[in-house]
Amino acid sequence: MSDLLKDVMKRSIDSEFYSPFPKGYRPGRTKYIVVFGTVISGIGKGIFAGSLGKLLRYKGFTISPIKFDGYLNQDAGTLNPYRHGEVFVLEDGTESDMDLGTYERFLDINLTKDNYITNGKLFQEILNKERRGDYLGRDVQVIPHVTGEIKLFLRKLAVKSKSDIVLFEVGGTVGDLESMFCIEAVRQLMYEEGKENVCAIAVTYIMEPGFLGEQKSKAAQLGIKSLLSSGIQPDIIACRAKNEVTEKIRQKISLYSNVELRDVLSIPDVGSIYFVPEMIRKTGVAESVMKKLKLGSRISKKEEESKWQKWSKFTGRIKNPKNRVVIGMFGKYTNLRDSYASILKALEHAGANLDTAVEIKWIETTDIEEGKLKVEEALKGIDGALIAPGFGKRGTEGKIASIKYIRQKNIPYLGVCYGMQMAIIEFARNVCGLKDANSTEIDSRTRHQVIDILPEQKKIEGLGGNMRLGAKEVLVKKGTMAYELYGRKKMIKERFRHRYEVNPEYIPLLAKKGMVFSGKHPEYDIMQIMELPGKRFFVGSQFHPEFTSKLLHPNPLYLGFVRAALGSGLSKL
Repeated sequence: MSDLLKDVMKRSIDSEFYSPFPKGYRPGRTKYIVVFGTVISGIGKGIFAGSLGKLLRYKGFTISPIKFDGYLNQDAGTLNPYRHGEVFVLEDGTESDMDLGTYERFLDINLTKDNYITNGKLFQEILNKERRGDYLGRDVQVIPHVTGEIKLFLRKLAVKSKSDIVLFEVGGTVGDLESMFCIEAVRQLMYEEGKENVCAIAVTYIMEPGFLGEQKSKAAQLGIKSLLSSGIQPDIIACRAKNEVTEKIRQKISLYSNVELRDVLSIPDVGSIYFVPEMIRKTGVAESVMKKLKLGSRISKKEEESKWQKWSKFTGRIKNPKNRVVIGMFGKYTNLRDSYASILKALEHAGANLDTAVEIKWIETTDIEEGKLKVEEALKGIDGALIAPGFGKRGTEGKIASIKYIRQKNIPYLGVCYGMQMAIIEFARNVCGLKDANSTEIDSRTRHQVIDILPEQKKIEGLGGNMRLGAKEVLVKKGTMAYELYGRKKMIKERFRHRYEVNPEYIPLLAKKGMVFSGKHPEYDIMQIMELPGKRFFVGSQFHPEFTSKLLHPNPLYLGFVRAALGSGLSKL
């Protein structure tokens, strides 16, 4: 431990060195990797960070990722998918940024609220402490208090996770006003922990305007200059680009930023995010990070290579699949594919395990509802249909009309959350004869409220406060398709994000007409999986099976769905 850090840890809260340390914290025990973005957002910081984490995990290190988002929302739960993409639900019910999903999928771990921080969450904690008098009458300031709380958040994660490395992604781009004090906190972290314990990585973007026909580095240089002006010297620069970054551009970036040429990486676009780990492995970035952090590999080369061979087996199937299926994706956010990121990945996982390329046909259900698109035309050429999650009334009648056609034509079907509810409404109307059956979310006055908020949920008030969130146990009925898909397990655990449920009053009628509820709450009559026997595959889940799917461990419902689609052969007709 440096003399500086000893001094900082000894000082009282009244010191200008305000930098609280959690109980049991050992400086130097945990290393930190911090990933910044420059030029533009959405360039793949999370994918790069997750890929780097995978490289280090395959060298035997334990990794705990954490994401900082600059918005004042306490979490991502109330954010519109058009503005922010998918809301990813963590094991404990935290509604987070989609990058947390990337981390879980790459690192094959489950994350919690400790791995996600926003300005809203940060400021709420600071204001709560101020009201309790925890700052002992000090005037609470950005420096040292806000920066100190960010460092505390990172150090708490280090202690709680007992990780070798905390991998910290700073959301947005360098220069964003809302991220400036987070960047300052990282500078202080480097100052206090020592340079050998913190590795800074900048992910930048190399432009290639079509009208010029060549790559340009000026925007990247200016973005890196902004990071340098914040007092942070990057150790590694990852250059994102459409094509391979030229040697000349890398030389310019190296000279401009004081980063060795070997540590200026070319990260061009690839066909799947699952190709990125192997691509950056060839650059030697993991070894560079380990050298800067004075770390040695924890496992043998043979063991590391064995892990990569298993990973490469599946990525090879993504590159060169033997089969192909077309899945119709029915939703209302089809113009923004990030809204369905986890679903797309879950389909890719299932496809890789079945040596099958999964192609998506996007179908906007609002167009069907408004008569702009006929159902039979929308479903033409698909092997399977997936009704995606969602909220609100728009596009629901288009979904219900599509499900009727899917059921009657025996097309493999998977309904996720809202998709299960829509399937139940369709069945209630067209099989049970309840013509005006609906959800109270769509029509609060409907006579047959087959989907409703249960009484215990109605007691909870506030938007975002009455959601059923996180990992919950599901009791699976023996002898059903779900029971077989989940390996004949009686009890499973999946992640939920919803308010409305199947109304228990209608369960006997639905069951009488042939619907099987193959998964339910362990104690109450809350139905969580439905299926229609006699169909190729017709399953709905109230939970989100995509949130637990990994490339090497695909979710059973998605695996069964893609297998059924592969066997249908409908797109070949």
